[in-house]
Amino acid sequence: MEQSAQQTQQLDHLASAPALGGPSPLVAFGAPGLGGQAPAAPPEPRPILELEGEEYEDELDALSDWVDDFLLPVYGAEVTTAAPWCLQWQEHEDVVAWLHALWLAYQQHKDPEAGLSGLLVWHRDCLTHAIAAVRSPGGPLSACMTSPDRPAHRILSGPPPSARTGKVNTADPAVTEPEGPGEPAS
Repeated sequence: MEQSAQQTQQLDHLASAPALGGPSPLVAFGAPGLGGQAPAAPPEPRPILELEGEEYEDELDALSDWVDDFLLPVYGAEVTTAAPWCLQWQEHEDVVAWLHALWLAYQQHKDPEAGLSGLLVWHRDCLTHAIAAVRSPGGPLSACMTSPDRPAHRILSGPPPSARTGKVNTADPAVTEPEGPGEPAS
C-alpha cells in the first residue's frame, strides 16, 4: 500500500503544472514556450520570380550552377526538334520559374527527412513533368536551338492582356479598345 501511495503521489506531481518562475527541465532541449529558445526556422523558399535585384541574381547564379553542373549532364538528353534547348535559358522567365521550382523540389526530396524514396518521388512527380514542359516541341524553348550545330535564341511573345484588363483601363485615355468585332479601334 505504501508503494502504491508513493506512485500516486509521484503521478500527481508529474501531472501538475510546473511552478511559475522556476526553470523548466526542458530548457536544455530548446523546447519553445517552456523557457527554452525556439529553434531557428529555415527561411521560407520564395519563387525566384518574386525576388529582385541582387537577391534574384544570386539565386539565378546558384540555379545556373545546378542546371549546368547537375541537371544537364545527367538529364539533358540530346537537343532535337522534339527536345529543344537554349544556351540563354536564363532569359526565358517561364523556364527560369520551372527550373527553379524543380531545383527547390530536388533539395527537398534529397533531404534525409524525405526518406529513402524521396528522390524516386522527385523523379516521378517533378523531374519528368518539368522537363517535358520546358523542352516540349511547342514549349517555351521551341523557337530556340533544335540542333547543337545551329545555336539559336528567341523569346516568344506571350498573349495580350485579357479583354477584362482592357475594360478596366478605359479610364486611361491612352488605352483604346476595338469598337466591336471586326471594327478598328478609335
